[in-house]
Amino acid sequence: MKLALKIVTVLFLMVLSPLSGQKISDDSLMQKARIEIYDNPDNAINICKTLFKREKDINNQISILLLISTANIAKRDFDQSLQYIVKAKELALQTNDLKTQIKVLISAAVQYQQMELFSKSLETLNEVETYIAKLPDEAPEKHSESGRSYAIRGMIYKSQSNPEIALEKLLISIRHFEKVITREGTYANISVVFYNIGYCYIKLNQLEKAHQAFLQSMDFAKKNQAKSLEAFALKGMAEVYKQKRENETALKLLIQAEDLCKNTGDLTLNEGIYKEMAENYLALGQPAFYQKYNKKYFEMRFQRAQNELKSINHAINNHNRETLMKSRELTSHYRFLTAIIVGLSLLIIGVLLFFIVKVRKKNIKFQKHIQQIIRS
Repeated sequence: MKLALKIVTVLFLMVLSPLSGQKISDDSLMQKARIEIYDNPDNAINICKTLFKREKDINNQISILLLISTANIAKRDFDQSLQYIVKAKELALQTNDLKTQIKVLISAAVQYQQMELFSKSLETLNEVETYIAKLPDEAPEKHSESGRSYAIRGMIYKSQSNPEIALEKLLISIRHFEKVITREGTYANISVVFYNIGYCYIKLNQLEKAHQAFLQSMDFAKKNQAKSLEAFALKGMAEVYKQKRENETALKLLIQAEDLCKNTGDLTLNEGIYKEMAENYLALGQPAFYQKYNKKYFEMRFQRAQNELKSINHAINNHNRETLMKSRELTSHYRFLTAIIVGLSLLIIGVLLFFIVKVRKKNIKFQKHIQQIIRS
């Protein structure tokens, strides 16, 4: 069940600023990459790498790197995804653009959430909130980024088996996205949020509400022409029918989902579909099909686990590197403060010594003068 309920947040990196100052062909290529990220992530990555080589604007470079990272998340290659996030964060240090910094941080939060490093993800989201608060109220990014932030929080609570709290966060996310419904990527965002809402209702045993949520997820996925998101919605609906013991209907939906996602390379999606198919075939008393899809399920699970292990190792290395950098900054800061304190202390001591010597000279002069008066 845990894998069947695994959260997918591929789309939450999709609200990226379009390239500006580029020729029309580059804009078209970027748009093509955004579309193909769902169903052909390898091609999206190749397009972005080509664009990155000739892009000069740092904010656009960051957007391209985040899109490459997203495409790797779609493939469940967290190791590659994390490396491009790190590159984007390094470039973000060179810009003061608030919106770019928010995008990078939210991308990092998604990465940590996908790797189930929930405390690190929440820590990053808390940092994001301080940046979002600085955006003007009329800025559409205030709602789109708040929507993504609440969606990630909701998915974390859902993964931690807190469906009530998760629903609260996810519904707030929907309200934010509805205020910027015309922005690029919003349909995809809403599709994924409803997908997660559906599984929250399943955990609460409210199957009709779950079914309605998956239908809405399907509707927004179609508006975005994202086959992989349709496949997720179908998998969710199949879960509802399995809970109702309508296994044949569930299998029909899962077969549709398998066909839709055959080119995406999404290990988690395939893993979930194969697991559900195996369980439904077992319930129908078809052991041969059960063994076939159970084997596929374990193959996908093993491959995903290997990818995640590499990613976690890189995440640990990056965390250690960030900690070391912060430690060096603090050490440098304290050395600077120590130097200032020592300098001020020496200055104060010097001034005191000056006045002490001056006062002593005056005292000696007065003593001599007094002695002369006495003698006379």
